This record gives sequence, C-alpha cells and structure tokens, in this order.
Amino acid sequence: MKLDCKHVWEHISGYLDHQLDPELLAAIEKHLENCEVCAAVLDSTRNVLVLTADDRTYELPVGYSQRLHQRLRTIIREHPG
Repeated sequence: MKLDCKHVWEHISGYLDHQLDPELLAAIEKHLENCEVCAAVLDSTRNVLVLTADDRTYELPVGYSQRLHQRLRTIIREHPG
C-alpha cells in the first residue's frame, strides 16, 4: 500500500490514537520515514495535543493584551478586508 501525504494527514489522529489496522499503520510509518513534511505534521499535531492537555495556566505579561489589540487594529487598518 502506497500513500500520499493527503492520505497520511487524514489518518494522523488514528495513528496517534493507535487505532489503525496493521497494514495502514505500516504504510504510514514507511511514508513518515521518507517524508519530512508529514513527519513535521505528525510532530506538530502531537505537540498541539500535549499543549491542549496541559491544564496549567500562565499569566500574561503586563500590558500584553493592550499591545495585542493595538497591533491587531493597526493590521486591520493597513489591510482592510
């Protein structure tokens, strides 16, 4: 079984959840060995899952919200829809 990147991306969730049949799992692992893009997508997806599962909260630096809103207003003014 030969897969292209689109097929691998469609099965990333099942791959991470260990819910793929052995033939598909082997094909994805073979593809990942030779495709840097898909390997990066897999790593990024794994990182997102780790970050979203982390229930810690972080305090934003003083003034961060105001700077963010000002920057967004500037970008919207410079690039109206």
